[in-house]
Amino acid sequence: MLATLFASLHEWLIAPFDYGFMRRAMVAGLALSLAAPPMGVFLVLRGMSLIGDAMAHAILPGVALGFLLAGFSLPAMSLGGVLSGLLVAVLAGSVSQMSGQREDAAMASFFLISLAAGVMIISLGGSSVDLTHVLFGSILAVNSTALLLIAAISSLIVVTLAVIFRALVVECLDPLFLRGQGVRGSLVHGVFLGLVVLNLTAGFQTLGTLMAVGLMMLPATAARFWSKRLEGLIGVAIALAMVASTGGLLLSYHLSIPSGPAIILLAGVGYILSALFGRHHSLTARLRRRAAPLGAPEPH
Repeated sequence: MLATLFASLHEWLIAPFDYGFMRRAMVAGLALSLAAPPMGVFLVLRGMSLIGDAMAHAILPGVALGFLLAGFSLPAMSLGGVLSGLLVAVLAGSVSQMSGQREDAAMASFFLISLAAGVMIISLGGSSVDLTHVLFGSILAVNSTALLLIAAISSLIVVTLAVIFRALVVECLDPLFLRGQGVRGSLVHGVFLGLVVLNLTAGFQTLGTLMAVGLMMLPATAARFWSKRLEGLIGVAIALAMVASTGGLLLSYHLSIPSGPAIILLAGVGYILSALFGRHHSLTARLRRRAAPLGAPEPH
C-alpha cells in the first residue's frame, strides 16, 4: 500500500518535472515568487494596492512596440516594457504634482490610455494569437534565454530591495523622519516604482501583462491574515507564491488547463482560505474573538 502511495505521489508531484519545459517553468515561477510578493507587501502597506495593476498595464505599449519591431524577442519586449512603465510612472507623478490630483487617479488614467494603446499596436502588427500571448503569457514556453533574464531581474530586485529596505520601511511609516535624516522620500519612492516596473516586466513573459500582478498582490494580501510583523508578511507571502506557482504548474500539467490562470487562481484560493481561516482579521478569528471571554489575550 505504501509503495502504491509513493508511486502516486511520484506520478503527481515529481514525474511532471522530468520534462525540461516544466523544470524551466518551475524555476521561473520560483524566481518570480521570491521577488514579487515583497513588492506586493510594500504596495499594501503604502495603500497602493491598485497601483500594481495600473503599472502592469502601463508596460503594455512598450512590450507591444518591442514585439512590433523585433517579433517575439524577449530582450526587446522587456526593454520596451521597462521604458514604457517608467514613462507612465514619471508622467503620473508629474501630473499629480502639477495639478494636485491624487497619484492613484493619475495612474489610473494613464493605465487606461496605455492598455488601449498597447492593444491597438499589437492588433495593427499581429494576430489575435500574438495579442493573447502578450496579454496572458505562457510560462510553459519559457526558454533558457527568458529564464536567465527572469532570474537576473528577480535577483536585481531582491538585492536592491535589501539595500533600500530600511529607508523604504521608514518612508512608509514616517516620511518626515526620513527627510530629517537627509534622505529624499521621492527618491526612495521612485526607486520602489522602478522595481515594481522591473518585476512586472519579468513576469509578463510567464503570466502576461494582465496577470503578472497577480503573483505580486494576491500572496501579499493573503499574508495580512497570518502575520502582523513585516518580516512575517514577507515570509508568508513568498511561501504562498511558491506554492501557487508550483501547484499551478502541476494542475496545468495533469488537468490540461492553461498554466498562467491556474497559478493565479491557486493564489486566489490561498487568499480566500486566508480570509476565512487566517489568524488575524479573518472570519474565523472574528468569530473566535466574539466567543472568547472578555479580557482574554489575543493570539499572536
